[in-house]
Amino acid sequence: MNERPALDVLNVFCGADGRHGSALGVVRDPRAHPDQASRQALAAELGFSRTVFVDDPERGVVDIHAPGLRLPFAGHPLVGAAWLLDLEELNPEAGPVWARNDGEFTWITARAPWAPPTVIEQYATPDEVDALPAPPPGEGRLYAWAWEDEAAGRVRARAFPRRDGPIVEEEATGSAALLLTDGLGRALNITQGRGSQILTAPGPGGEVEIGGRVRLAAAAPVLVPVPPPAAVPRRRLSVAQALKAMS
Repeated sequence: MNERPALDVLNVFCGADGRHGSALGVVRDPRAHPDQASRQALAAELGFSRTVFVDDPERGVVDIHAPGLRLPFAGHPLVGAAWLLDLEELNPEAGPVWARNDGEFTWITARAPWAPPTVIEQYATPDEVDALPAPPPGEGRLYAWAWEDEAAGRVRARAFPRRDGPIVEEEATGSAALLLTDGLGRALNITQGRGSQILTAPGPGGEVEIGGRVRLAAAAPVLVPVPPPAAVPRRRLSVAQALKAMS
């Protein structure tokens, strides 16, 4: 019987109180899953919105998977991997991504064309965003947002994949925050999901910096896969929630 690889589980884009964030599985030794089919099978089994396979920890070569989908770029997996591996450069399929850590936040620099196609829809108030069903009607990946304080750049947002699969709502999505920041052309402080926080800032040459807090939910090895902390009825507890419940 094949053994499950050692797995680090992170919560990325945590709130100021260290809670929430989007769960991420990181396989630092993926030799047992060398091909895309086996990686997809593991990502689907684990059930996280994203799983990262570290193919070269020194050069930061990473392979990002969602259940049923391989991604050339994704925000919270790269922020989490940069924090865990303590690297200044990551190399996903999309291209080189610079990273830095300022003590509280880990940052990556990326380009809007790398983000997957997303419907960015503005609502009049944060209450309208909060009132959306999960998922809202319609097709295509949706990032719903409203100003909480436009002068201060504070945004309320929620994200919905709106495609077949177990993930109904994404707790914190760096790629959608990247697109919103690029479109507005200004720095943002985004509260997404149940209380996750994403910071962004536009840079030169069309680049955008994306930052957030990262917390280790469970260090390798993890023997039992636990899905991310998205507040949807078809999900189970996050690792952090499970550990808290056991204490």
